[in-house]
Amino acid sequence: MRNLGNPHRATDGVPITRRDLIAAAVSGAATLFAPVALRAEDESFKFGLTPVFLSNDLELLDHLRSYLGAKIGGQVELVTRRTYQEITALLVSGQIQSAWICGYPYVQFKADLDLVATPVWHGEPLYQSYLIASADRKVDDWTGLKSDVHAFSDPDSNSGFLVTRALLAEKRQLPGRFFARSFFTYGHRNVIRAVASGLAQSGSVDGYVYEVMRETEPDLVKQTRIVRRSEWLGFPPIASPKSVSNDRRVKALRQALISMDDDAEGRKVLALLRLDGFVATDPSLFDAIAAKVETVRQFG
Repeated sequence: MRNLGNPHRATDGVPITRRDLIAAAVSGAATLFAPVALRAEDESFKFGLTPVFLSNDLELLDHLRSYLGAKIGGQVELVTRRTYQEITALLVSGQIQSAWICGYPYVQFKADLDLVATPVWHGEPLYQSYLIASADRKVDDWTGLKSDVHAFSDPDSNSGFLVTRALLAEKRQLPGRFFARSFFTYGHRNVIRAVASGLAQSGSVDGYVYEVMRETEPDLVKQTRIVRRSEWLGFPPIASPKSVSNDRRVKALRQALISMDDDAEGRKVLALLRLDGFVATDPSLFDAIAAKVETVRQFG
């Protein structure tokens, strides 16, 4: 099977570097038609979205754009890319003013980023990573997935790669040795599809996305089963570059997110997302993810 991701990243778990981000930012600049310099406040506010399931929901995107535009003031542009790395590059380089990213790139670049707000799901700003397999598999423990063809979401996803990579590192294992083959689907929904269709025998997926899809696409999800749930980890946050910390629109964004449940349009967004709301959180919420990065780093 062709590996759809970077095989070095898949096998060794090497985190993205500033050089990676600079390269990605340069390639993304042409599509944004703008320099790396920070935007004037009279230009559109660019809000990045990583390629999770919500990027395919046009109704959600329309409500989100409408709500943020009304609360921030002026035009809001929702920026999507195929990979987490592309969005992180645009964010760290200041080409977008804020983005809904993953905890993994946040802990790698938190020196360059400010937390804006973190989603609340089932009463807490937390979620889990799931290891899943096809529904008919006779596997009760994650070690039974050895020698599988395994689907990861994205090399910079906490739930879709890092959690499994760290789990293997704790056992002195590498994905390339534990699994027969692995590939990246570049979307948690695609991991579920890959396992359900038999393209992969198992997969690493965002538990929040899995549970939402259990509601929205039950016929697909019931073709899979959960083999392992991780501990609770910091939910993928909204972040902004430290370089725009004084931008009044970033402050307006934080208030718009935290008060979303108080607005009719905001409640529509939350209902579509299956979220309770957003809260301000401390960077320490993501310490457990940082510990997993360190586990992988120490293993080599």
